[in-house]
Amino acid sequence: MSTDLITITTLALIDSINPCAIAIMTMVLIAILIQYPDRRKKVLYSGLAFVASVYIGYLFYGIIIIQFFRTFAEFLRQNSSIIYNGLGILAMILGALNIKDYFMYKPGSFATEMPIWMRPKAKRTINKIASPRGAFIIGFLVTVFLLPCTIGPYIVASGLLADLGTIGALPWLLYYNLIFVLPMIGITLLVFGGFVLVDEVSGWKDKHIKRLHLVAGILLFLVGLGLLVGWL
Repeated sequence: MSTDLITITTLALIDSINPCAIAIMTMVLIAILIQYPDRRKKVLYSGLAFVASVYIGYLFYGIIIIQFFRTFAEFLRQNSSIIYNGLGILAMILGALNIKDYFMYKPGSFATEMPIWMRPKAKRTINKIASPRGAFIIGFLVTVFLLPCTIGPYIVASGLLADLGTIGALPWLLYYNLIFVLPMIGITLLVFGGFVLVDEVSGWKDKHIKRLHLVAGILLFLVGLGLLVGWL
């Protein structure tokens, strides 16, 4: 159980520091501040409503992924070592792609960032936020734009949890997604409290984007290696 906790926590942390998710949250807060420049409670409520929507949306995706693995339960039981190793290799590949972004960064890189062609669509969707209720509804739509850059670690985690079944895996998914949205909650609270400006968050993300990819890549690669050699 302790190994499972370490593995799931690490994968969730990797997902949570994804520059893609941070960028989406800053766009959301900018859109809200444009609507309510002097109403901080609206910023807080709308930001938290958006985060809650992303949390629920990702929980739904996790259940779907686990159900997909459960559909092939018999095959998985007969080939458990192959599947386990496959998840490890997937994690290592995703880790290597993130590490590559540190040395040869290109915006919209495959499997590590939101594709360039999706970004204007995501921004247009987010700019429609006009209330906490709107933020909650649009949050579900925005999760689709987040998937290309955040789904990798989630697939690995869900694959590892599939043997527990949907009910057994649910507490783990709740835990995983809580960690995933913690930076979003933190950014919302910092902006609401006036401790940082949205532009400062965006600037920090842009300045450290290569390092974020490097940290995520190393951790993800080590998780994959740990799965392959039996450390996890």
